[in-house]
Amino acid sequence: MSDPQLWTVFGRIGILSFGGPAAQIALMHRELVEERDWLSEEEYLRALSFCMLLPGPEAMQLATYAGWKLGGIRGGLIAGGLFVLPGAAVILLLAALYSAFGQVPLVSALFLGVKAAVVVIVIEALIRVARRALKGRAAYAIAVLAFIAIFAFNLPFPVIVVAAAIAGATLLPRPPAKDIALPNHPRLAGTVAAGLGLWWAPVAALALWGQDFLVEIGLFFSKLAVVTFGGAYAVLAYMTQTVVQDYGWVTTPEMMDALGLAETTPGPLILVTEFVGYLAGSHQGGVGLAISAAALTIWVTFLPCFLWVFAFAPYIEWTATRPRLAAALSGVSAAVVGVIANLAIWFALHLFFARTNSLGGLPLPVPEFASFHWQPTLIALLCAWLLLRRRWNMIAVLGIAALVGAALSAVR
Repeated sequence: MSDPQLWTVFGRIGILSFGGPAAQIALMHRELVEERDWLSEEEYLRALSFCMLLPGPEAMQLATYAGWKLGGIRGGLIAGGLFVLPGAAVILLLAALYSAFGQVPLVSALFLGVKAAVVVIVIEALIRVARRALKGRAAYAIAVLAFIAIFAFNLPFPVIVVAAAIAGATLLPRPPAKDIALPNHPRLAGTVAAGLGLWWAPVAALALWGQDFLVEIGLFFSKLAVVTFGGAYAVLAYMTQTVVQDYGWVTTPEMMDALGLAETTPGPLILVTEFVGYLAGSHQGGVGLAISAAALTIWVTFLPCFLWVFAFAPYIEWTATRPRLAAALSGVSAAVVGVIANLAIWFALHLFFARTNSLGGLPLPVPEFASFHWQPTLIALLCAWLLLRRRWNMIAVLGIAALVGAALSAVR
């Protein structure tokens, strides 16, 4: 496959990749399987299953795998890069505008509506993931326990992932095994070494330079890249918990605004990390540090995705036949439902109530009902009707929510 063809097709995919992973996967299927016959139906489905086993955004990794299949490592870099870069450029611009003008009353009123829509969008994601992931009582139990662990006890997301994988491998049904030999990958060691070196080189250089804040950014978002199973909504709860409560880089309203804006841009939703990195850098040291933090966030978030694909793509046929691995990943998928439920409740509590308190000695948030905000609640109900009942387009719902937020603010 020639480079110009890859640039043209994957460039178009990157620009048009709105609507989240389901829409992005459907778009690539049309471009790569139906219209061009670059991949067969079986190859595409196996690749999708493989990418869902990996940490990171599955749609971006599917594009990277397709590029690798068609043009080797160079093709994978072209395809994966073009899937990410258009959205990253838009997010950088939006983050800069938000940082400069986010406190203007009209802009704040618009974002009140966006925040309300975000709560409903996360609930929709919860319903979608639950339908796919919860099959049987054991899966429901894992989801409930994961929710309690993160909501009531504030346990770290990586701990929940490991526990869910062990529970899944032990308790959940396993598909029948197939006898396929482990393939030989002679370049595995070199690929892993090169990927790890590129991944950690900027973080190491910043550590030697004494840039402690940027090193913290690099270390945290590198860890995030390793535990991003189950889609961006799952890891958003962990990211919110850490960047808001532990580091204090951004506030909960800023996190909700970041997610709302990321929903309107092309590319993977996990690009929200770039927005968070920019805001964190802006709060710490102005525009220069903000751009540096955003660039570093993009690097450590997405370079591991290329590493996973290039290192493990030759094993795609073999991994699909491992029963215990499939059961473990089903356990992680079930836990993701509980984690997304935590995210929805977290956002709702901080949007609908001005103040929350802890219950007893636990980090369990309980709202102060006297601080109830009716405006975002009303907008959220409207968004729920439009998105969940009327099945409106998500970007249209976000736009209407922003306008209603501005109107309510003007009336008030």
